[in-house]
Amino acid sequence: MTPKIAQFLARRRPETPCLVVDLDVVEANYRALRRALPLAEVYYAVKANPAAPVLATLTRLGSCFDAASAREVDLCLAAGAPAESISYGNTIKKQRDIAHAFERGVRLFAFDSAGELDKLAAAAPGARVYCRILTSSIGADWPLSRKFGCELDMARDLMVRAADRGLEPHGISFHVGSQQTNPEQWQVAIGRAAMVFSDLREAGIEVRMLNLGGGFPARYRGDSLPGLDRFADAIMTAMTRHFGNALPDMIIEPGRSIAAEAGVLETEVVLVSRKGYGDDVRWVYFDVGKFGGLAETMGEAIRYPVETPHDGGPEGPVAIAGPTCDGADILYETAGYTLPLALATGDRVRLLSAGAYTSTYASVGFNGFPPLREHYI
Repeated sequence: MTPKIAQFLARRRPETPCLVVDLDVVEANYRALRRALPLAEVYYAVKANPAAPVLATLTRLGSCFDAASAREVDLCLAAGAPAESISYGNTIKKQRDIAHAFERGVRLFAFDSAGELDKLAAAAPGARVYCRILTSSIGADWPLSRKFGCELDMARDLMVRAADRGLEPHGISFHVGSQQTNPEQWQVAIGRAAMVFSDLREAGIEVRMLNLGGGFPARYRGDSLPGLDRFADAIMTAMTRHFGNALPDMIIEPGRSIAAEAGVLETEVVLVSRKGYGDDVRWVYFDVGKFGGLAETMGEAIRYPVETPHDGGPEGPVAIAGPTCDGADILYETAGYTLPLALATGDRVRLLSAGAYTSTYASVGFNGFPPLREHYI
């Protein structure tokens, strides 16, 4: 919670639920990453928060962008980003979307399969391509599955094939999982990527770029995270160990670490109830839930800090849920949340570190509830 956001909420009292993002924090987080990893080019993961003010702020600062769709490519261009600063980083793309991005000037594309390579060769001739390898997500609060990436031997063969198809085999990429709290996971992944570099060199192909992915964490409830310097040290130690002085170009794709702590989601308490006369656990229902932007509470994975107007008073255990008529719309039941006993219907509650992966997850009209309102200051 920054003074700007606190003042905005106090003066404006916007209708809830709403997300308020302080663009000064977005800028500060971007600059912190640039200082920590000066040799890496920042490609902001647009999917974290694609709002025009966020993209315009980062464009002004000289950021590049990781786009997951043709629509995100267009959003970056509309914000003033040069086409050459955009990477189409999704490995699952329609051929017509590849063609659209290529026609708009995008020349950097990700892939991880023969089928995707065929589409790139047809729709983006001569483009630079990078192959994503499978990587462990151990230590990530929001881990990635085997949906993305391929084994190392396949990556080597695909990059050779890319050259044969007239594409430029530009680099290798990986992603250690979103909200990754273990810096050493980058060291493991960099070592695996270096093996592919060596195999390709033996095949006569010199790749020039390593995409280190995203995963840099934000601070949520109860987190005791290593400092950003710990992550930077782990990355650069591994890079020099495996590549020596012949470092490839480096890309990082932060999203959460730039946008999350810049945002506060204000919600209204719709109901406080109990399930039985002897039940100590109160059920607290907010006017926002899983379908209104809090999808990352799935499995109680991302645990947002909660501020109430009664903080400091006696507390008791709670289960927290959203307002919809869907039994899955429970945010926290086993995570051990406690809230003030004085909390009542109509109180306004604030969820902190909510600037990433909230507005983009909000449904359009489920149960008739409107999408999450957004304010950028």
